[in-house]
Amino acid sequence: MFKKKDIFFKTFEDMADTLVEAIEFFANGLGDLSDVDTFAKKMKEFESKCDRYTHTILTELNKTFITPIEREDIMALTTALDDVMDEIEACASRFGMYQVKEADEYMRLFADILVRSSQQIKKAIYLLTEKKLLAIREPNIAINELENQADDILRVSIKTLFANVTDPIEIIKRKEMYEMLEKTTDYCEDVADTLESIIMRNS
Repeated sequence: MFKKKDIFFKTFEDMADTLVEAIEFFANGLGDLSDVDTFAKKMKEFESKCDRYTHTILTELNKTFITPIEREDIMALTTALDDVMDEIEACASRFGMYQVKEADEYMRLFADILVRSSQQIKKAIYLLTEKKLLAIREPNIAINELENQADDILRVSIKTLFANVTDPIEIIKRKEMYEMLEKTTDYCEDVADTLESIIMRNS
């Protein structure tokens, strides 16, 4: 079904590697937000790097007649991976815009889930490029379970926020950040869903 690893698979691996690196940087950065502007700037660099990989795939699609998987699957997976990176960068930018100098326990819980989700995405992408399609189901299930945990954290975090914080500006800021972090886990689940459709089409 597949030939040797080509530019598309290699670029998917590069995107997955960058995603893990970016999200681990994000999670570690929440421990010290004293220079929140530099933190946000570094995350923007990761996002720009991922954009370059997306551009590589689009360029190759325009000049490649035979692709290792369906063209629409390549596009869907590229978009799904890029969406995760865009959203985690947007989360980091909010820390800079709102000058949030200290992450709370819920932000750290979301970050931990995102680190584990990105690691499962990387595992799944490498299984794809190694042509081990059915094995992708295991990381996909893990990603779905992590997204469910993020849903639970979102409910608890917003409930706690309204119960304990009275400053309306602070409520608005934190609520938006919780929701954006949870949305990033939704995008991780979109990657898993896209991979699932690739499995079904190619198995």
